[in-house]
Amino acid sequence: MSVTLLISIVVLSFIFDFINGFHDAANSIATVVSTKVLTPLQAVIWAAFFNFAAYAIFELHIVDTIAKVVDTGSINLEVILAGVIAAIIWNLITWYLGIPSSSSHTLVGGFAGAAIAYAGWGVVHSDKIIKIASFIFLAPLIGMVLSYFLSIVLLWIFRKFNPYRLKRWFKIGQLLSSALFSLGHGGNDAQKVMGIISAALLVFFKTADPSTIPHWAQITFVDGKIHSIPLWIVYGCYTAISAGTLIGGWRIVRTMGSKITKLTPFEGVAAEGAGAMLLFGTEALGIPVSTTHTITGAIMGVGLTKRVSAVRWGVTVNLLYAWILTIPVSMALAAIIFWIIRMF
Repeated sequence: MSVTLLISIVVLSFIFDFINGFHDAANSIATVVSTKVLTPLQAVIWAAFFNFAAYAIFELHIVDTIAKVVDTGSINLEVILAGVIAAIIWNLITWYLGIPSSSSHTLVGGFAGAAIAYAGWGVVHSDKIIKIASFIFLAPLIGMVLSYFLSIVLLWIFRKFNPYRLKRWFKIGQLLSSALFSLGHGGNDAQKVMGIISAALLVFFKTADPSTIPHWAQITFVDGKIHSIPLWIVYGCYTAISAGTLIGGWRIVRTMGSKITKLTPFEGVAAEGAGAMLLFGTEALGIPVSTTHTITGAIMGVGLTKRVSAVRWGVTVNLLYAWILTIPVSMALAAIIFWIIRMF
């Protein structure tokens, strides 16, 4: 039974990662599509390539954080299964409604909610949950500030250039900025699923003698942090998220690319550049942030350089409601699913 549960978790985790790809594909391609620098098909291929390339760049800081959201020594595989199922359901609901919610917070909320239903609040590492939840507000705010000042700096640097020629140059620049943002997306979001699968392996082999753990399941630690995981997890997660990105999420592209504020190639470069800086920085610190929140704040920041009214604040307020609800709704949904699983 435990082996069946482990296989189910791995398969569903890859499915979640695939859904994450087409759910969050909009984050890395919305601006480049809305400015018509690339067609939608070209954009998703571009983003998928750099999602996968992230494997060669990033260490496993996010994997370590996600795997330790709850005490793996105090839970079972049913907990992780319920959390992944809840995350898939919420992601599909928000994708269908065109709401760019956070896949990251969905996964964390589901994992924590099922764990609490099984063993109580004490099983959750609250410091990690608080840090992750705080970036519901900090990620868009920092993204907005970074993109605003990056826009001001770029406007000053290129103030004497011919606007027509600049537009062509910024179209080329947007290829670079969207690539960097896609790298950040791959390094941040795929690692979250790696963390869940790693947690499942730690739970499955928690009572085993380390010398008896098979090679395909070995996780190594350095200074108490995850240093390496089996390569099949890495390749599987990056392949799944890249494949999902190739499918695309056009409902969310429309919300991100045009409903918050109208974008030019210059503004696309500023938004994606700022978003990439934030993702690279938080990944280095092991803070799993939402690429959705990051790029939304960055788009707002470039809109503010024109005028405050250039940002459709009604849309952003609605997005904020969805972001705030994601973790508690995912927790409640996972708890219900866990109790249903226990019944059978």
